[in-house]
Amino acid sequence: MLELHEGSLHVKEILAAWYDKICDKNYGAFIPFVGIVRDEDGIEGLSFDIYEPILQSWFDAWQEKAKAQNAVLLMAHARGDVPNHTSSYISAVVSPKRKVALKLINDFVEDFKANAPIWKYDLIEGQRVYAKDRSHLLQGHGLLKADA
Repeated sequence: MLELHEGSLHVKEILAAWYDKICDKNYGAFIPFVGIVRDEDGIEGLSFDIYEPILQSWFDAWQEKAKAQNAVLLMAHARGDVPNHTSSYISAVVSPKRKVALKLINDFVEDFKANAPIWKYDLIEGQRVYAKDRSHLLQGHGLLKADA
């Protein structure tokens, strides 16, 4: 399940809804990861643009990897502006086995940071400034070039 929300994520509501959906499915592990925007380098927050077709394809491929391990992935991400000290990203793995879920959440979050088609901007004095130094090339998609 992939959810996109405008602005900061309502962490408690999202996690509670996910828990309600999976609590009676006989999973033994529900391991969430919540990303919180840090107050650093003078930013007021972050802002995000998302290319949804590639994100859905990327997420579907990960969901197949999870399914092969009898697990399920859940993800929510913010579009637009997200102030400091609020959440822009939540993911979770549910699995009958704790070790599967722990490994999968780590691998998923690391790949998300490297390959998800989400463009990050710093919010500085009310302006969006592309965070090029913290961005990655999207392998195989040709959307960003090494000299961009």
